[in-house]
Amino acid sequence: MNRDDEPPTKSASALLVIDAQKGFFDVDSPLCVRGANACLSKIEDAVRIARRQHVPVVWIVREHDPTGCDVERYRRHLYVDGNGPCTRGTESAELVGSLTIEEYDHKIVKTRFSGFHHTHLEHLLKDGLGVEHVVLAGVQTPNCIRATAMDAIAMDFKQVTILEDATASASDAVQHANLDDLRNMGCVTKTVLGWFPGTK
Repeated sequence: MNRDDEPPTKSASALLVIDAQKGFFDVDSPLCVRGANACLSKIEDAVRIARRQHVPVVWIVREHDPTGCDVERYRRHLYVDGNGPCTRGTESAELVGSLTIEEYDHKIVKTRFSGFHHTHLEHLLKDGLGVEHVVLAGVQTPNCIRATAMDAIAMDFKQVTILEDATASASDAVQHANLDDLRNMGCVTKTVLGWFPGTK
């Protein structure tokens, strides 16, 4: 562990890592985000820096019922054989690369784009951790990053930051357009090293 075996103290910030799962990074998966693998090392950097700085890490992941009964209607055809992407307990639902959930991390399971939709994420952040500033990494920017960011704005978090090099979309054009929109809605965009200057 990189925390000297101490849990993070109450922090004004939390890092939310969204959908950093094999089902979104595997090129053979129907949910693969074409730009995902290019940002994986930056996601890993963001997690490492957050832990070093005692910033809570919250993993927001999709885990679906094998029947697909909890999946968006337009995706249910992917679950007819009981082995759809990010099905609970399958390799597709596992974290990608070297990413792991450590002792003092938190995990939120969602079934829709936003990490706040029908989850206890707001309660965890505001009441449990005293968070006022959410920092988002993961995939993909026009869907789950954007939906989570917009809900965080609506819930009056003081600042919503998108890590532009630790997030990804299907193309650079989609990524840049969505980051522009999010900035226009009040989000802040930073690189991973710009988030904590002087860290590596």
